[in-house]
Amino acid sequence: QVQFVESGGGLVQPGGSLRLSCAASGFTFSRYKMNWYRQAPGKERELVAAITSRGGTTNYADSVKGRFTISRDNAKNTVYLQMNSLKPEDTAVYQCNAPSLGYWGQGTQVTVSS
Repeated sequence: QVQFVESGGGLVQPGGSLRLSCAASGFTFSRYKMNWYRQAPGKERELVAAITSRGGTTNYADSVKGRFTISRDNAKNTVYLQMNSLKPEDTAVYQCNAPSLGYWGQGTQVTVSS
């Protein structure tokens, strides 16, 4: 079955960095576009970043452009989100998925606070 396992979250001070990972299984990872989303308490889920199946094209929400970088390793069935210059408003649960498959993992909590 399709699975996504996110990891790498934690508590970080403003201005700090984190690298999130999402290990995918149960489908042919290299054929699918992958997205990272986040959801803060009381807010709707937000698309943060997207990457095409071979990694040739990436897109970002305006709120993270220039600070976050999405990448993937198709040999490892893993997509990454490098987050730099973190702000308190980046605090959320971060999840990945292949948008055409409709499955979600548990997510990983990112908290940016001093």
